[in-house]
Amino acid sequence: MSEIDSLVKTFLAQKKIAVVGVSDQRDTGCNLAYDRFKSAGYTVFPVNPRISQFKGEPCYPDLKSMPEKPEAVFILAGPKVTDLIVQQCVELGIKHVWMHCMMGTKPGLMPTATSVSAEAVRVCRANNISVIPGSCPNQFLNPDFGHGLMRGLWGLLGNLKV
Repeated sequence: MSEIDSLVKTFLAQKKIAVVGVSDQRDTGCNLAYDRFKSAGYTVFPVNPRISQFKGEPCYPDLKSMPEKPEAVFILAGPKVTDLIVQQCVELGIKHVWMHCMMGTKPGLMPTATSVSAEAVRVCRANNISVIPGSCPNQFLNPDFGHGLMRGLWGLLGNLKV
């Protein structure tokens, strides 16, 4: 089993997941991840400081505002947001973080399409937080054709190495 597959398996074993970056203004990959987690039976907490509700559920401005601590956090937002969220993970003792990147785990290939922050990855590792620095849960959790194709392509190109 590859390192990313092992990290993904551990992340997906958590049952309460915060999804940072949901949008009420347009369909996004983050919204799709929220839906996939929800339909797979996870307890999912939407996070976006601009909205108070998402798909009929309370939406939280940050991790500290949630009524209960999530076991894992998926982030699809800018790297500066990732830095803030990871700091909250440290403070709250959350041990599983996944930072989205459209290009697998190689954010340098498309720097504007990543949530990965090198500093946030460093902070995670320094605090024993299991971190997936890139890729997308939609490629691993009941992937549709497009996400399955991306996972295969990124794997062939070596873009899924952690």
